[in-house]
Amino acid sequence: MMIAAAGLAVSAGSAFAEYPERSITMIVAWNAGGGTDAIARIVAAGLEKEFGVTVNVVNKPGGGGVIGHSEMLTTRPDGYTIGFASAEIASYYWAGNAQFQATDYTPLGLVNFDPAAFHVAADSEWDDAATALEAIKSQPAGTYKTSGMGAGAAYHLAFAGFLKANDVDPLLVTHVPSQGAAPGFQELASGGVQIIPSSLPEGLSMMQANRSKPIAVLSEERSAAFPDVPTVEEATGVPFAGGTWRGVVGPEGLEPDVAATISDAVAAVASSEEFKTFMNNQGFGTAAYGPEEFEQFLANQHASVGTIMNDLGLAQRQE
Repeated sequence: MMIAAAGLAVSAGSAFAEYPERSITMIVAWNAGGGTDAIARIVAAGLEKEFGVTVNVVNKPGGGGVIGHSEMLTTRPDGYTIGFASAEIASYYWAGNAQFQATDYTPLGLVNFDPAAFHVAADSEWDDAATALEAIKSQPAGTYKTSGMGAGAAYHLAFAGFLKANDVDPLLVTHVPSQGAAPGFQELASGGVQIIPSSLPEGLSMMQANRSKPIAVLSEERSAAFPDVPTVEEATGVPFAGGTWRGVVGPEGLEPDVAATISDAVAAVASSEEFKTFMNNQGFGTAAYGPEEFEQFLANQHASVGTIMNDLGLAQRQE
């Protein structure tokens, strides 16, 4: 294997030896200025340093992200057009919005994971997740409500998965869709809903104003930026991680040697101090999954999202 790779590296006619000869395009399926776009641009800047060629971020929004994510998958598999995928790719198939699945992409590297958190109003009687779960189980469906995102969004599905992992029927909690975390937190503060399962950074201003409090984070480890917030495993004894994520992907059938070259570069960027500092300053969580781990992660996401969307009645396809 090593000998073959060395032979490719010295072969003058090899695409691997020459890659990349020219600029690379990185597709983002969302508008400029958002969180996914911001992380994509810092990754692109890092790849430019690794490769010595321009890496252009091109925004292809539309269709709830389906348009851009579709192009990432079907572009020419030569490594000159890659994608910066987000968690939504795990839900399109189940929602009936697209034929492709998360597992159809060539995984190159996961660089971001932002776990959901269990936010409640500052004056809530719930001080820990275990108490909250007991209350939810003891009351009729619809007594408690969540908000802060659209139905079927990553944080909504993460919280539903957390409930299921703790033997609580996700349908006991009603989701009230909103256009983002800010209006959701306003509903929380006014008593319209009781739970916001958004990220910890998204709740910071409300925490500082003493209008909300996080009682658990849906991750395997506590957040360095919010060290006093316990993990759900600490709170309930049941391990669970869920949230939103972003990573670099290639089209289906991407040349393996090119894929390996890009993966190595993505890993270098993800481990750089410049990237870590940016992510920390902006409140984003970091991840460092290589192609093999990312591949398994995508498979798990496809399966778990399908299960919970079916449980919630949001799926157009059965498992």
